[in-house]
Amino acid sequence: MIATPDRTPLPREFFDRPVLDVAPDLLGRILVRTTPDGPIALRLTEVEAYDGADDPGSHAYRGRTARNGVMFGLPGHVYVYFTYGMWFCMNLVCGPEGKASAVLLRAGEIIEGAELARTRRLSARNDKELAKGPARLATALGVDRSLDGTDACTSDATPLKILTGTPVPRDQVRNGPRTGVAGEGGNGDIHPWRFWIANDPTVSPYRAHVPRRRRS
Repeated sequence: MIATPDRTPLPREFFDRPVLDVAPDLLGRILVRTTPDGPIALRLTEVEAYDGADDPGSHAYRGRTARNGVMFGLPGHVYVYFTYGMWFCMNLVCGPEGKASAVLLRAGEIIEGAELARTRRLSARNDKELAKGPARLATALGVDRSLDGTDACTSDATPLKILTGTPVPRDQVRNGPRTGVAGEGGNGDIHPWRFWIANDPTVSPYRAHVPRRRRS
């Protein structure tokens, strides 16, 4: 018999821990996006940890900016950034205020609201691809910079909330190098900080960093 996922919101204390403890513990949790068009719920299957000033792969490695300011705030808030001039990606802030660590939400399984997600992800060949990758996940959920700084732990009505769900047993969690990260930050021997559920079909494929060519 499969247990029903726990719909209790995760408390802020869950996120007020080291990012390498939080990241694998997010697998199997449920993210709920509430919109005027209806709700979408997603079960997290793949994440990446980023550890602020101690991590050359982190947006906060060189300090606070207007872009990454939310990372320095309270745990349990949403950090959304714009990348490659076209995509949004979503993170959950971890650790004590001022530490600037966060978990990138890389992939998940849409468990409610697939009809709505399909209208945003017309190129998806099937429902397993709706949120298979961080930009696809944000697109499927309708996440953009307007949600940067959203509190995902509040008991009040909020457009994004993270629920307890069904935690994944540690023997089903895999880890390895982060996707598309350059230099030391992408070295899997030093930072094997991508975590995913073994054999889950919604997990995105690993891709090493490829330098972008400047147009002549």
